[in-house]
Amino acid sequence: MPARGERTRTVAASIGIALSDLHYQRPEEVLRDADTAMYRAKANGRARHEVFDADMHAHAVRLLRLETDLRKALERDEFRLVYQPIVASRTGRIVGLEALLRWCHPERGAVAPLDFIRTAEETGLIVPIGQWVLQEACRHLRGWRGLLPNGSPLAVSVNLSARQFADPTLVDAVSAALAAADLPATSLRLEITESILMDHAEASVRLLNRLKDLGIQIEVDDFGTGYSSLGYLHRFRIDALKIDRSFVSRLEVDPENREIVRTIVTLAQNLGMALVAEGVETPGQREYLAELGCDAMQGYLFAGALEPGEAEALLLEGRSW
Repeated sequence: MPARGERTRTVAASIGIALSDLHYQRPEEVLRDADTAMYRAKANGRARHEVFDADMHAHAVRLLRLETDLRKALERDEFRLVYQPIVASRTGRIVGLEALLRWCHPERGAVAPLDFIRTAEETGLIVPIGQWVLQEACRHLRGWRGLLPNGSPLAVSVNLSARQFADPTLVDAVSAALAAADLPATSLRLEITESILMDHAEASVRLLNRLKDLGIQIEVDDFGTGYSSLGYLHRFRIDALKIDRSFVSRLEVDPENREIVRTIVTLAQNLGMALVAEGVETPGQREYLAELGCDAMQGYLFAGALEPGEAEALLLEGRSW
């Protein structure tokens, strides 16, 4: 037992091991592979050890090639944005579009976000890529303003990663993108996950206040999949919650899941926040969410991810679902 006034500290380590029978020529090669094994140990849960093997080397080579290609992708204009419509529950009309990033690799073809976003995060490349997304989304929105019936306002939603949210230039980047497109700040919605907000709560409060002071709308993405404590919602200036598609997909088959969604809707309403449901794919899901008072929805029931030209045509059509 520690003496009075003392504290006990528990220390754990992730260890990477490189065996000498791999015929290394230089000491730095041993350190390189041991380092690779250490990062694998961290990725597999920390406080453990991993022994370097050929599969790790192949994986490291693939990551290095991916990082190199990512660095060139912006220069070569290989990224593009597609858009999924967000539909008002009451009118069935489009009120916004979520910008989704795609990468058209010259050799591999279409690369799914899950295959490159993590690497972009780890290398910091997500920051310049994210700035490009902001600029491109605002540029497209500028061309679409006024296309809705009766001049109804239109907004674009952009996802922020943890690395972007921690970047000190974020507010300047957002302001620059809006200014370049001559857009009001209220036309931009930034989507942030619960975990991003809570990892650095005090810094999050300050940053959100700066964004809100500009007039930006803030939405919590994938709500309900992160922190079990809801007390944080009172601390942040949040405009909307987005119900994760995993809850929406089980609405028609799981009574307990329906009660969870009902609770989220009631919570948002009591806090004065709007509510958007993701992954709506059936008329039954739409009907239940509308009855609860969900403000807006998006999903394949309305439209999937659209090329900019397809999104513009849909806006011109003025369709109501």
